[in-house]
Amino acid sequence: MRARALVAGVVLSSLALVACGSRAGDSAPSGEGTQTGAASANTASDTGVTPTEIKIGNITGMSGGLGPETFSASLYGARAYFKALNAKGGVNGRKVTLVSCDDKSTGDDNVACAHKLVDDEKVFALAGVTAFDYAGGQYINSEGVPDIGGQPVGVQYDQYPHLYSIYGSDYPRDGRRPGFDGNLYGGTEEYRWYKEKLGATTAAVVYYSIAQSERYATKIANGLRAEGYKVVEEPINLAAPNWDSVAQHMKQQGVQIVFDAMEDTGNAKLCESMERQGVPLKAKVTTAQGMSSSVGTLYSSAPQCRNLVYATTQSATFSDASIPAVKAFQDAITTYEPDRAATMNQWMLEGYASAQWLTDAMASCGANLTRECVETYMNRNEPYTGNGLLTARDFVKDQQPPAESKNCLNVARWQDSANGGKGGWLTQSGDMNTNCYTVKNLPYPAA
Repeated sequence: MRARALVAGVVLSSLALVACGSRAGDSAPSGEGTQTGAASANTASDTGVTPTEIKIGNITGMSGGLGPETFSASLYGARAYFKALNAKGGVNGRKVTLVSCDDKSTGDDNVACAHKLVDDEKVFALAGVTAFDYAGGQYINSEGVPDIGGQPVGVQYDQYPHLYSIYGSDYPRDGRRPGFDGNLYGGTEEYRWYKEKLGATTAAVVYYSIAQSERYATKIANGLRAEGYKVVEEPINLAAPNWDSVAQHMKQQGVQIVFDAMEDTGNAKLCESMERQGVPLKAKVTTAQGMSSSVGTLYSSAPQCRNLVYATTQSATFSDASIPAVKAFQDAITTYEPDRAATMNQWMLEGYASAQWLTDAMASCGANLTRECVETYMNRNEPYTGNGLLTARDFVKDQQPPAESKNCLNVARWQDSANGGKGGWLTQSGDMNTNCYTVKNLPYPAA
């Protein structure tokens, strides 16, 4: 059984929108798992490939106005995976060399990075990409370079055939309009879970009075209404926010659960105000990007609200070491990126999964490693789960948007009592591959 999973728009600290189109399913894939070891028949079979080496590229914003932490997590995850892989012999005897490029979170620098990696470094493929403005995506696609498992901050992963989002996609991706005729689609399983499990019926959506934030807030509000919630929309003046006024109004309206289209700082201020005003919350919901080890510090002035912070994702909780694949991720970060061990987060895990997905695709090719072979693996009619890191997903195209889908999700909650009292994320939904709902797909414009 195939299914189309949640399109979970994520508002970054930069107020960019992430459109995560993917598929979920109940069937486990076959043939996953990295193959390593010597392969004496290896040849220089494609660009960026020698008998002993594969050159892989990465683009992330390590500097610029958005700061070094906003988009860098996926790079650290991918880099840790490849280092651990090389320690075990690489891919069929080939060592992976990762070349990263800092696009400074600007479109012009992103284009420059695309040309540097493709023209100068002559990379075979890309992994772990997180770009605020993926202006170079069109060039990477035009050169036929597979970009595997990137974080879709813009619409390029829903538009170009050689770009493969970490979330999978069922869109045409023909290089023309993103999605289906310029519309993306999302399910409502997230909202149903909170309604069923927490008994929430009145929700607030807090957003800034600017276009990007308003657009995402409208998407959330429409999904909530489709699941029968009373929705209270709360606009915030970005230049002069009055958090207490918003919190007072939410209390008056009987708000039980809060969603937002804001950055981390705004969320922390909102939590402080809700705590001061005594808003009786059941949950404060954040996104996969907000699912980080820094929650304890970020919400330090609002401990009650902090312990009501939930996150919904389509990947395993990064701190859940009971899952073997997550434990392998943690070990790789601790061993090969030790400076990042205390700041693990969900995007770091998904960057690691991106590298694993590319590696599994490359391993399937044996000695004759080619881009064509990698893309055949990516486009197969078989779901991929990253050995337990991801809900099942694929890139099998639909001719039109399905009216409804069976979608699976992971839900986690921050608890101060976790991680030996240091605080941490605890999975609330059980096995994410069986925590599934059949829901309608709702359209929203790609831009």
